Amino acid sequence: MGYLYIIGTIIFTVYGQLVLKWQVDQAGSLPGALWEKLVFLLQLLLNPWIISGFLSAFLAALCWMAAMTKFNISFAYPFMSLSFVLVFLLSAVLFGDPVTIHKVVGLALVVAGLVVTSQSM
Repeated sequence: MGYLYIIGTIIFTVYGQLVLKWQVDQAGSLPGALWEKLVFLLQLLLNPWIISGFLSAFLAALCWMAAMTKFNISFAYPFMSLSFVLVFLLSAVLFGDPVTIHKVVGLALVVAGLVVTSQSM
């Protein structure tokens, strides 16, 4: 069951990041004037998708707390790096974010670190 809590943490984290990026992209650039910035950000905060992203972050935190009851943090925390990998891959597919050799090598190193760390339990 502990691994399901970690998976829940990752899924909710990735969902929240992707939804926030999607909605911020749709809203456009941050205005220059202070008052316009405040109105812009308030409109974003009232957006149901943005609210779902914040709710997702809250659910991720609940899953993480549950995972902490099952695992040492030194074992569980490296699994959070999977969220980096998933956000990278999904942002490339969904938003057309660039995929460079440097990013791929960096993510491969993150995954290698996860594999090494998970073997040390």
